[in-house]
Amino acid sequence: MADTFDDFVEALQSQIDEDTRQTYGEKFFQRWKNPRYLQTLMSPDGYAKETGSCGDTIEVYLKFEKGRVSEAGFQTDGCGTSLVCGSYAAQMAMEKTPEGLSEISGEDILAELGGLPAEDEHCAFLSVAALQSALEDYMSRKGRCR
Repeated sequence: MADTFDDFVEALQSQIDEDTRQTYGEKFFQRWKNPRYLQTLMSPDGYAKETGSCGDTIEVYLKFEKGRVSEAGFQTDGCGTSLVCGSYAAQMAMEKTPEGLSEISGEDILAELGGLPAEDEHCAFLSVAALQSALEDYMSRKGRCR
């Protein structure tokens, strides 16, 4: 009985993986399976938590060194698309100045992924909203406005 159940679970996971590849593409699939920057940073220089209309929450953590992002991290309680978009937002933040961070857009994440299904595009914009709010937090801590 255990073998039958294990076989069922393995076949189901394979089907989920294949469906995800077909719907979202290989780049998305690889990041979904191996997200980068999924971490909480202690004592960040900039932090934000944003919740989208879908109910997903993304937190972004930024540390700066010599005026550039030296570490970035994110957490999400959301779907796989929020996970992937948060990962790309953190990656895009690396080594950026505050001015460079302010130029990152949801469209940039969509372009990086080669697009997303229309019903999932909001996740790219949610992750960037969290990133921009973390930048605003950093700037306010430094006593500067964006």
